Amino acid sequence: MHDIRFIRENPEAFDASITRRGIEPVAAKIIELDEARRAAATAIQEAQSRRNGASKAIGQAMGQGDTARAEALKAEVAELKTRMPELEEEDRRLGNELTDFMARLPNLVAIDVPDGEDEEANVELSTWGEKPSFDFDPQEHADIGPALGMDFETGAKLSGARFTFLRGDMARMHRALGQFMLNHQIGANGYTECAPPILVRDEAMYGTDKLPKFSEDSFQTTDGRWLIPTAEVSLTASVQDQILAEDVFPMRLTALTQCFRSEAGSAGKDTRGFIRQHQFEKCELVSIVRAEESEAEHERMTRCAEEILEALELPYRKVLLCSGDIGFGARKTYDLEVWLPGQGAYREISSCSNTGDFQARRMNTRFKPEGEKKTVYPHTLNGSGLAVGRTLVAIMENYQKADGSVSVPEVLKPYMAGVETLKPVH
Repeated sequence: MHDIRFIRENPEAFDASITRRGIEPVAAKIIELDEARRAAATAIQEAQSRRNGASKAIGQAMGQGDTARAEALKAEVAELKTRMPELEEEDRRLGNELTDFMARLPNLVAIDVPDGEDEEANVELSTWGEKPSFDFDPQEHADIGPALGMDFETGAKLSGARFTFLRGDMARMHRALGQFMLNHQIGANGYTECAPPILVRDEAMYGTDKLPKFSEDSFQTTDGRWLIPTAEVSLTASVQDQILAEDVFPMRLTALTQCFRSEAGSAGKDTRGFIRQHQFEKCELVSIVRAEESEAEHERMTRCAEEILEALELPYRKVLLCSGDIGFGARKTYDLEVWLPGQGAYREISSCSNTGDFQARRMNTRFKPEGEKKTVYPHTLNGSGLAVGRTLVAIMENYQKADGSVSVPEVLKPYMAGVETLKPVH
């Protein structure tokens, strides 16, 4: 959510930033709605004041024997009582209209985010690792996966498109990856492990900017709750409607959970394979910090995700997203893209975003700095450390052998009960 005071005082600056996302200027409309809402609130206060004053004056008039004045005042009070619900309804209507309009506006982008319309304008910042060389034509994971236990047919039979059934050592390595990621973020990077619900209420989705604009991207149960699209929702919303103690910062949370996405806007994309699923696992990273710490925390969080790729010896690149490709709630985002030899391309495996105080305002999460009287909003950040399924895909393509087998990365071997190679089963 945006700071209405900032918009009132800096309409040109607000419009200049929002238009970088390709959105028409909206400050004038916001200010118009805000002024109408404030006028309605003032009308209510004035009516209440007049009703209270008239009610008091009735007693005085009666005491003075001024029956005519008392009756006139009673008529005025009755009229005000009739009018008050209308004024209050108008105030609610305007308030809801303003809130809903602002809730559908994305976050303002940071100054150092490059301008651009789409991913073509993203900026590569660095690369790590050497792309593997093969003495055979490397295959895509979707081609070698079925013989190794990546069963697309059974997944589709059970649940439909974009679901996969993993078997045997493939399922074991998927589990190993999640455990390795979680253990590393807890042990090496000091994140607090959490086991949050994966079903949440509207308020949690709204606070983390997934509602109202992106309702079609998520699955909703028959009782109105939502399957989380990412543990960012549960972890970040765990501090909703709270005034936090300053000594909790930096708050760093992690969870390995199932995630669910309808992929409503991805028709025709990655229809083959394990990259874009309706159900997947992810090791999520969330930080809640003071405003002055958020930029440094963003770099730190991204580095925490990079460490997983480096431990697995997977080549990747770090990319700064442009204004037209950045997510709705983010003010700045780094993507990590892993090299997939079978596709001959880099593919996203982690997004690490700084949302500033955008989510904290939506969640009504605040803290009181030491020595200050007023509460302020913290900054929230989120990132993948990493997406488990996509990491499994990256291992399959980078560690594949000519016979269709896949070597287990050294760092995962302690989790694999002696299995060092995933072998085709015909």
